[in-house]
Amino acid sequence: MSKRNVVLFVYLMMFCGTVFLIFQMFPRKAQFDMQYELGKPWNNVLLTAPFNFPVYKTETELKMENDSINRHYAPYFTISKSKMNSELEKFYTDKSIPDSSAVRYFVQKALQNVYSHCIMNNKTYEELQQKNITEIFLSDSTNIWRKTLLKNVYTIRSAYDFICKHAPVSEEDMHSYNINRFLVDNLIFDKTKSNLALQDLQKNISTNKGMVQAGERIIDRGEIVRYEQFQILNSLKKEFQEHTPQKSSTWVIIGQILMIATLLFLFVLYLMLFRPEFISVKNMFFIIVMILIIIGSASLIMNYMPLLVNIVPFALMAIIIRIFFDSRTALFIHNITVMIVSLFVPMPFMFLLLHISAGMVAISSLKQLTHRAQLVAGAIFIFLIYTIVYTAFVFTEAGSLSAIKLEAYAIFASNALLLLFAYILIYIFEKIFGYLSDVTLVELSNIDNKLLMEFSMKAPGSFQHAIQVSSLAVAAASKINANTLLARTGALYHDIGKMQNPMCFIENQTAGFNPLNNKPYEEAAQIIINHVADGVKVAEQAGLPSQVIAFIKTHHAKSLTRYFYNSAQNASPNKEIDKSKFTYPGQLPETKEEAIVMMSDSVEAASRTLKEFNEESIGNLVENIINAQIADKALQNCKITFRQVEIVKNSLKNSLLNIYHERISYPELNN
Repeated sequence: MSKRNVVLFVYLMMFCGTVFLIFQMFPRKAQFDMQYELGKPWNNVLLTAPFNFPVYKTETELKMENDSINRHYAPYFTISKSKMNSELEKFYTDKSIPDSSAVRYFVQKALQNVYSHCIMNNKTYEELQQKNITEIFLSDSTNIWRKTLLKNVYTIRSAYDFICKHAPVSEEDMHSYNINRFLVDNLIFDKTKSNLALQDLQKNISTNKGMVQAGERIIDRGEIVRYEQFQILNSLKKEFQEHTPQKSSTWVIIGQILMIATLLFLFVLYLMLFRPEFISVKNMFFIIVMILIIIGSASLIMNYMPLLVNIVPFALMAIIIRIFFDSRTALFIHNITVMIVSLFVPMPFMFLLLHISAGMVAISSLKQLTHRAQLVAGAIFIFLIYTIVYTAFVFTEAGSLSAIKLEAYAIFASNALLLLFAYILIYIFEKIFGYLSDVTLVELSNIDNKLLMEFSMKAPGSFQHAIQVSSLAVAAASKINANTLLARTGALYHDIGKMQNPMCFIENQTAGFNPLNNKPYEEAAQIIINHVADGVKVAEQAGLPSQVIAFIKTHHAKSLTRYFYNSAQNASPNKEIDKSKFTYPGQLPETKEEAIVMMSDSVEAASRTLKEFNEESIGNLVENIINAQIADKALQNCKITFRQVEIVKNSLKNSLLNIYHERISYPELNN
């Protein structure tokens, strides 16, 4: 299998795998995506029952039925004869009440009476009263149960009060006998028997109060949602969320897969037609990861908190892709992702309006992310567009201010706050995928950073040359819509290798001393040529991105060190000189920015040799140098047009004229 076929197979597998993973992320349960409120108009189309479903009772209705059952529920208690006999025995043997006393006879009968009616624990009695339980079942050791009224059962306190109240002496005298010594509860709660009885009663409670048949009319647009309809709608929503699997139908599965595949294929088609330079395994993998993260987040929220789906920061994906690629690609990916998610969210039309608008604002407000303040401003703009679109949609659909839900604005604010994590994610993705963001370029182009400061101290002339080249490159890049930040950064570092042997380069030499004058031409040429390899080594040790290192490799392309080559040829006119020893073994520029820096570097260096600085001399210089580079095929691998080359030429001419413009001489003062 050829390499091309292998690559195509990899892309096909990535495409199919992405479709499969997205399909697997779809929520497993269908969502009832219609909004409604009790007493408000129904703003959706005519709704009929899609299947048979029960009308569920409300929590209030179920509680009322449950309370009713509790009133008829009678718990079970067994009578402890041993406790009664024990306390009566204690009374018989107690001598604090005289045997001949009428009181003693009365107490004996009274104790027998209250124990025969049974005595219950005070706390248990109060709990039964609070539950409105009026009857209980009693049983002795014979296991024969009889029902009795709760009010006929004594508590320790009520038994004591009964005895004191009916005693043949005053209550004060009765208190002195301390009759409560012989009063204990003799009822034991039978938990097992009572729970079984309660369960039998609860089994009779039905959770629904009727059925709605498939095809039955429920409500039509404009009708007021009344209580009965409100219950039916709630029941239908519950059936959707709890019992209706979304992927039960083969046709539904086929439809979803086709929709996902079609939307992703549209993106592939866009890349093939308009952005073929972006097509690589690394780029495709990165884009797939971004899409899966966003869709996965939306799916997770839909499974557990569907009302919060708008908190997913879809615009975050647009921002990150915009930073690493371009605006059109970012918007294309963002819109396709939002359309896929709209297949399983409530109110898909409003969802599309909200997030497509937010994506447009995100990409427009963050054309170049160079400062943190831009991200904060972008988050504010996105929150505002969410607010405006949502408010306008509610007014259009409901025609009422009361239909606005304030919690929606809180969700939009949370969404906007999540966008601030873009700064962190950009850094992470840069390190993982080897991309280069505008934020990093701004940091690298700061002349106060450690490497550039070292460059300025070790090779001050070369550093000043790099600054001049960066100015020329930025001006030219802006004319052809190239990346000005990348051009500026690449220009600042392109000669970083001259730090290794700074005095070998004329811009760093002083007092006319040139250490290359005493060296053979081949050796001198190699010292000059080596600044490219030295620069690459320094850049790699400093951890510079590969995109910046590319400027070091390409700024001389495969050009000839003409000074030394011509000098060697002139010194040995009858000898054939080996050009390879005088030629830079660099790479040809592949991007517009690399080409611009190469042209700017050559033109700036050559401009210092001019005797006169005027429009004609500068124009001829620029034309000759760049035409020579074209003739040497230095631009053959670069995607830059002849038209753009002409624009770059004109920009360089204008910039050099501004640099070397004539200045007036100041007159001396006459004595």
